[in-house]
Amino acid sequence: MNFEFDQSSPLYQQLANQLAEMIFTGVYQEGEQVPSTTQLSASLNINPATVLKGMNQLVALGLLEKRRGRGMFVTSGARKKLATKHRDDFYHNYVVAMVIEAKKLDISEEYLQELIKRGYQDDSQ
Repeated sequence: MNFEFDQSSPLYQQLANQLAEMIFTGVYQEGEQVPSTTQLSASLNINPATVLKGMNQLVALGLLEKRRGRGMFVTSGARKKLATKHRDDFYHNYVVAMVIEAKKLDISEEYLQELIKRGYQDDSQ
């Protein structure tokens, strides 16, 4: 479990984002227990309330569930929810920007599709 923090956003948000990424990449599997608030707080030297706030964000998103007296567990379907979110983010962050730029360059939809196919076939990447 390796967390990295910076000054770009609040710690609780960074913690939530990194835990979500660990769920997405399979570090924590569906049905598996994640470290407790106390464990994370101690190992990361972060206030327990900050850790809890980040974890509660994941509960609100349906990625973690609280089991009374047992801790927090990754929900069934969490990875699928995250994959959908990543695809939506990819569309908004990359595809829309690419289409806008292609239009500025007078690149037709057909030629853009050819470029994308070429990108998939390019073994140098």
